[in-house]
Amino acid sequence: MRRFALSAAAAAIALTFAATAVAQQTTPVHPGKGGSPHVKSQWTVDGATIAVTYGRPSLKGRAVGKDVAPFGKEWRTGADEATALETDKALTFGTLQVPAGTYTLFTVPGEGEWQLIVSKKTGEWGVPYPAGEDLGRVPMTVEKAGAPVEQLTISIDDTPTGGTLSVAWGATKASTAFVVAK
Repeated sequence: MRRFALSAAAAAIALTFAATAVAQQTTPVHPGKGGSPHVKSQWTVDGATIAVTYGRPSLKGRAVGKDVAPFGKEWRTGADEATALETDKALTFGTLQVPAGTYTLFTVPGEGEWQLIVSKKTGEWGVPYPAGEDLGRVPMTVEKAGAPVEQLTISIDDTPTGGTLSVAWGATKASTAFVVAK
């Protein structure tokens, strides 16, 4: 009986990890013109399929806020082409309602707070920032990354109340929570 209980527990753990692995899929898109690989990461959160396609630059000794991703200025949040967000269900970030569709993500990095910008303009290069095309902006909480992140990483974590979108680079992790429309 004990052997069966251990086998059942091992199977439950394996299924939990398998479900987690399926919840996020990352596929290469192209190597990037400047050497920054481009990926499409996809998650399922509360029945919504959410994808982010972006270039993943490396720090290479540069400092976030000074040499790259300058504080107080709109940044493409990636390399080369602008970062794209696709969702098949409406999302709400704070007070910002984002209908199902495709958008471009920008951020305004800062020492104590970042802002996430969701832009209606899509399909463009990452610069210049398309002023006047914002769907809206929401604050992002800044914390120290658990370990230094050499290559820009955008992730989504499933939470009991929805999800959290995070941007990690260097010693910084900026995050904002969202909920999926029911």
